[in-house]
Amino acid sequence: MPRQSRGPYLWLRPARPRDTGVDPAIWIIRDAGRQHSTGFGQGDGPKAQAALAAYIATKYAPARRERDITEIPVADVINVYLADVAPNQARPEKAAERCGRLLDFFGERRLSEVTGATCRAYAEGRGSGGARRDLQDLAAAINHHAREGLHRSIVRVALPARGQARQRWLTRDELARLLWTCLRTREHQEGKATDKRPLRHLARVLLIGAYTGSRPGAILNASWIRGPGLSFVDTTNGVFHRHADGEAESSKRQPTVKLAPRLLAHLRRWERLDAAQPKPQTYVVSFHGAKVLSVKTALHSACKLARVDPVTAYTLRHTAASWLVARGLPTRNVADFIGTGEQMILSHYGHLAPDYQDEAAHAIGSKPTPQLRHH
Repeated sequence: MPRQSRGPYLWLRPARPRDTGVDPAIWIIRDAGRQHSTGFGQGDGPKAQAALAAYIATKYAPARRERDITEIPVADVINVYLADVAPNQARPEKAAERCGRLLDFFGERRLSEVTGATCRAYAEGRGSGGARRDLQDLAAAINHHAREGLHRSIVRVALPARGQARQRWLTRDELARLLWTCLRTREHQEGKATDKRPLRHLARVLLIGAYTGSRPGAILNASWIRGPGLSFVDTTNGVFHRHADGEAESSKRQPTVKLAPRLLAHLRRWERLDAAQPKPQTYVVSFHGAKVLSVKTALHSACKLARVDPVTAYTLRHTAASWLVARGLPTRNVADFIGTGEQMILSHYGHLAPDYQDEAAHAIGSKPTPQLRHH
């Protein structure tokens, strides 16, 4: 029996020498003996995965008729999902990135081969945390395919166990050390310090994150002006519109948040500085005039220099929540400010409240109230 075609997949073409130098390694889409460049280098794997998903979505029109699961390529299932569902999500490019990884692994398989064994193999190669989110998309794609009447048999996706919730947050001393490091660190060239300060943009992220509890994506998308797809910092009215203008609502709530007076003073000063630049800056957080896509590397460097145990940008959200609970703010108010459910605040930060378990502690040590007798 002839082997089923693998379908399109990614291949990292190694760097190769040329007369004028060296062509760097680049991600290539291989399909039916042909090669299509993604335009992305070795360090842009996620973008290459998204390019693969987009390529499949534009090239292939999956059969929209009922078939047996032994005949349905997983690529068809994911392609239907990319066409019908992903464009309506809050971040369709992230869905395409996850689907690209799924296609690269399940490309040679049929829907009947989505089993516990293959899901565990995927998780082992990907890492349980990231694999769980990817496989949730696979499950959603399969369920959508079934709802469309394109297959009848039940196909279940085995998800890895949910990861342990992160409990790390910054103390005020740690935040102060990180801020000092970001403001004072200079770039060195040939052993000499220059006037360039490569971590200064990170100070804005740290302050906005710790004082608003906003998600990293909203902080990096924050703008001084209103516009489609942008979050908006309104320094006139002292509020941060975290939900990007025009984007679809999602389960990750991003309500408008009031800005603390201390943070608002910083923001107004930054806005004046950015407006005075030869090319006025649109984004609140920028680096050499460009939007910052990630602070992972910068934050790692800052933690190392400040001698602070490593944290992520998401730690700032935990920091804001923990500080508010520890100050005695009602958990309902903390949840509304952060943009999450009250139960999450209670589960993760309730023990930090100054009156945590006071009622129970007093009750267990007091004499029971005499029962009234019924006549």
